[in-house]
Amino acid sequence: MTMNNTEPTIHVGILTSPTISFVLNGSFMASNGKTYTGKHNAKCKKSQVLFDKEFTDEIIFEPQSEDASFDLINVVIGINFHWERKENQRFKGALKLIVDNKQLIAINHISVENYLTSVISSEMSATASDELLKAHAVISRSWLLNPIVKTHGHASQPLIDIGHEPHDTKNDAVGVETHSRASLQENKYIKWYERDAHTRFDVCADDHCQRYQGITRASTTTVEKAIEATRGEVLMYEGQICDARFSKSCGGITEAFENCWAPERHPYLIPVIDNNDAPAGFDLDLTDNLNAEHWIRNSPAAYCNTSDKNILAQVLNNYDQETTDFYRWKIEYSQAELSEMLFRRSGIDFGQIVDLIPVKRGESGRIIELQIVGTKETIVVGKELEIRKWLSNSHLYSSAFVVDASDVVGDIPQRFTLTGAGWGHGVGLCQIGAAVMGENGFLYDDILLHYFRGAELKRIY
Repeated sequence: MTMNNTEPTIHVGILTSPTISFVLNGSFMASNGKTYTGKHNAKCKKSQVLFDKEFTDEIIFEPQSEDASFDLINVVIGINFHWERKENQRFKGALKLIVDNKQLIAINHISVENYLTSVISSEMSATASDELLKAHAVISRSWLLNPIVKTHGHASQPLIDIGHEPHDTKNDAVGVETHSRASLQENKYIKWYERDAHTRFDVCADDHCQRYQGITRASTTTVEKAIEATRGEVLMYEGQICDARFSKSCGGITEAFENCWAPERHPYLIPVIDNNDAPAGFDLDLTDNLNAEHWIRNSPAAYCNTSDKNILAQVLNNYDQETTDFYRWKIEYSQAELSEMLFRRSGIDFGQIVDLIPVKRGESGRIIELQIVGTKETIVVGKELEIRKWLSNSHLYSSAFVVDASDVVGDIPQRFTLTGAGWGHGVGLCQIGAAVMGENGFLYDDILLHYFRGAELKRIY
C-alpha cells in the first residue's frame, strides 16, 4: 500500500496462475520502457515472469489515460463456495505481474476510493438504497484500513494522521500476522481464520477479504455518490479504526468477535438484537442450548427476517440469489453422505456418525465448539468457520443450527437434519438487516451505530 496525507493507493491480488492472459484497453507504459495495448500472455518460467520474450522478476503496466483499463481472463470467483466459477474481469489502475511459489500473481494498483466503488458494486447490487451504500462504503473502508494502520502504527509517524498516538500492537493478538490459528489437543481441534497480512499485496479480491471485481459489475451514479459522500470516512473506537466486519444475515442477533476469531473482546463487535425491540417469548441467552434451539426453530421478527425480493436484490447479486433460504434454513444428510463428507473435509475417519453435539455456543446461537461422535473417533471441532467447512461440501450457511437424528438402526442414525439460522459468521453489520433499515428510513450513520455499538464516524483524509 502507498500512503500519503490524501488518498491511499492499495495493491489487490486478483489472480494466481502459471499463465495469465490479459487485455490492455488503451495505452499502457510497462516498466521495461515499452508501450503496450491489446491482448497479451505472460508465463512463469525459471521462477521469473516471461513476457514479450523477456525474463524479469516483475513487470508493471501503468495506464496512460484515465479511460484506460485492463481485462484479466478466467478469474476465479467464489473460491471454495458452492457457486465457484471463472469469469473475465475488467479493472482500472495499474497491473503488476510477479512470481510467487512458481506461479504468477496479477496485482491491481488502485486508489482506495476507486477500489471501494467496485467493492460496493461487487458485494451487493449497485441499485441498493443510498443509505445502505453509504453505510457499506464506511465499513468497507474501515475494514480495509484497520490492519494497515495497526500493523504500522508503531512507526514514529502514523501512515495516516488520525489525531492520536501511534497504536501499540502488543495487544493485537494474532490479528494481521497469520492466515489461521489452530490447536489440536486430545480429541479437540480448534481453528480460526485470521485476516491475512498478504506478504505480496494488501488484500485479495475474493470473499476471504472483500469481494472485488473491478469495473466488471456495473456501477451507478448512486454508488459513486455514496463513495464521494463518505470519502475518507471510517468507524473509530477509542481513537482506532474499527475492524468493521459484516456478513449476509445475522439470523436475528449478531455474534461477538471473539467467538469467531481470536479470543479478544472488541466492545464495538458485541451481540446486537437485529430489531428495535427484543422479540417477545424468547430467552435471549442463546449460549444455552435449549434457548438456542427455541430461537432457531422459530422465526422471530428481525430486520434481516425478510422475503422482500426487491430488498434482497439490493444485497444479493445473481449468483448469491442461488441461495434462497438464509434467515432460517434446513439441510439433510444421509449417514453415508455425512460420514464420507466429514472424512473428506477433515481428513479424519470418524467411521459412522453417531451424534453431533453442541458443546459451546456463542451469543447469537452459533456453535463455537461441536462434538462429532463417531464409531471410530470422537472429536470436538471449532471455531464456527471450521465447523461450517467440515459439515458442507463448500461452506455451511452458518454454525447456528440444531441437529435432528432419525431412522436409527442399531443405535446408528441413518439421517441427520440440520435446521439453522443466518448466513455467515454474523459479526458486525448484517447486510440484509441494513438493507431493510435503509428502506425503513434509517440514515447510514444510524445503521452503522446500530451494529457497531459505541463507535463513532470520523473522516481521516
